[in-house]
Parts: sequence; C-alpha cells; structure tokens
Amino acid sequence: MGETIDMDADVVQGLRAMPKRLPCRLLWDARGAELFGQICTLDDYYLTRHELAMLRERVGAIAAAAGPRARVIEPGSGLALKTRILLDALVDPACYVPIEVEAEQLASTVAAFRAQYPRLDVEPICGDYMQPIELPVPHRAHGRSLVFFPGSTIGNFELAEAEAFLGRFARHAGVGGLLVLGADSNADPDTLVRAYDDREGVTAEFDRNVLVHLNREFGTAFDVAAFEHRAVWDAARNRIEMHLVSTRAQRVQIDGRELVLEAGEPIVTEHCYKYPVPVLEALLGRAGWRVREVFADPRGWMRTWLCERG
Repeated sequence: MGETIDMDADVVQGLRAMPKRLPCRLLWDARGAELFGQICTLDDYYLTRHELAMLRERVGAIAAAAGPRARVIEPGSGLALKTRILLDALVDPACYVPIEVEAEQLASTVAAFRAQYPRLDVEPICGDYMQPIELPVPHRAHGRSLVFFPGSTIGNFELAEAEAFLGRFARHAGVGGLLVLGADSNADPDTLVRAYDDREGVTAEFDRNVLVHLNREFGTAFDVAAFEHRAVWDAARNRIEMHLVSTRAQRVQIDGRELVLEAGEPIVTEHCYKYPVPVLEALLGRAGWRVREVFADPRGWMRTWLCERG
C-alpha cells in the first residue's frame, strides 16, 4: 500500500461519528458507475424501468413545454440514457451541459453525444454538482433552459441539501426555466428492500466498492471481504438506508488514528428518501419552482415532475 493521503474532512468526520457514515459520492468511481448501470437493468430495481416507460410516454409534453432551441443542463449525467430520449423529442436543442464527477464516464458521454448530435453544442463540466459551479457560456443562442434530473437521485440528499440544490439550479435555469425531476414515493418495505438489496448481489458489490474506492484514493486498508451489504427501511424518515456491516471486530488506520469497528457494526453509505407528494411539492416551492405537471407510473410510485422557475 502506498503512502496515506490526507483524507477529506467529511470522510474523517463521518467515520468518527456514531453511527459511522461515508459520503455517498464515494459510490461514484468508474467501477461504481459501471455497477450502477447493471443495477438499472435488474428486475428488482423498478425505478429505472418505470421511469423510462413514463418518460417515453410523456416526453412529448415536456418537449412542448421546453420549446425550440432548449439548453439542457443535467447534473449527474451518468450514462445519459434518459437524456437521449429527451434530446430526440426536443425541437432543435441548442446546448447540452452534462455535469459529472466521474471523469472517464463524462468523457465517454461527451464523445458519444458529439457524434450522435453534431448540431448540438456539448459543454461538459467535470465536478461535484453539489458544490457551486459556473455554467459555460453557450456558443449558440438558445431558448429555455431545462434542468434534467431524473432517476430519484434527489432522494440521496438530506432535506436541507435537496432544497439548496434545487435552489441553485433554479438560479442556473433563470426566469422561465424548466425542471424535469424524477422522484420515488414508494413506501412498501418489501419492494424497496429488494430494490436496494437485489438477489443477484450487484447492489452489494456496488456498496462494497465504496471501500475499494476509499482504499485506493486514501491509502486505507479496509478488508472489503469482511463487510456485508444491508438495506434497511426507516419508515419514520421515509428512507432506505444502505449499510456496510462489519462481520468481525477490526481496526483500520484513518487519518493517523485508529478506527475501531465492532462485529455487526454498520457504516452508513447512502440514504434514499422516498417523497410523499405534498412534501416534495412544498420543497420545490421553497426552492423557487412552481409545479406545472406531475406524471406518475401506474402504481403511483415513480413520478416525473415538470416545474417552472418563477
């Protein structure tokens, strides 16, 4: 193992807290992005399947609201599979701004989009969209700005973070700008636990990859095989929690200090909030968005929110 690198403050603070926690951004290295792509194809993970069907059915209404020459801004572009559905429906889209922390995946997306949409200005930002960012100046005149944030990723933020994020991108969109937001409101524990702890074990590998990422980036020596993945539904907070549970007592050096883990002790790696409709509508309003339309899947779980900046 190479020299230990100074760790980010939120990583150190999280591992010293009770219960111990790691920031969910550590899920998103190249391997994590690849594994999440696999998760999205699983039968147990209903979110992507339901949202794709809903988007294909309703994208015409979204395109009509956006109008011609739209500028599409996508925080956390990832594989951008849903983005193609949107761009194909828009009339002469002018600009696409993908924002992604994983540089390798971003480069691949940019190359593919520039080849597939030669008239589209693709202006990527490699960075953390939870931090303040400056959007590139468009090369072409454009119409409305449309912030595209599908996938229920909004559920990964704590409530104050979600409001701050939505407010920042309301300002980026400007007056008259649009937001297309995906959010899950499912509160059925059985389907949720299966979605976040699938029978094939892909989500377990995705979760344990956090420790692989941590070992590589910061020179720690977590025994990845000594952790089991667990998904827990917290009904009081309307959220699924992803835990890495230590299967034995162990000690790991963290930023020059010893981290002690007891057998059975969890490290929380992600919260996934499931939003009741009135709660999310109120949150959007506080962040500066007015709800225009809400599209729901047949079970009323996944919803696509079309909102306008006031």
